[in-house]
Amino acid sequence: MAIRVVVHIANEDPFIADLEELPAQNATFIYVKNPRTRDNKQVPWATERLRAAMFPMARITYIEEVVTQADEREVERFYRDRTQGY
Repeated sequence: MAIRVVVHIANEDPFIADLEELPAQNATFIYVKNPRTRDNKQVPWATERLRAAMFPMARITYIEEVVTQADEREVERFYRDRTQGY
């Protein structure tokens, strides 16, 4: 199952992509699939038919793991969410 992440690259706009697994501590690059902007458009630096790309970890500031709705269903809430009424 792909992991949806937001990749922040130095001096570039962040973009959304899918990873097969989170990079190891000693990883020198990451392999991302389906890179797109945060509003699901094609990233400006990509060619029209880009499906996957590799980025050196030296250029990446940080990576955010995005929680999807499917992930939220798997997590059991242990607190009362007053905004949802339960």
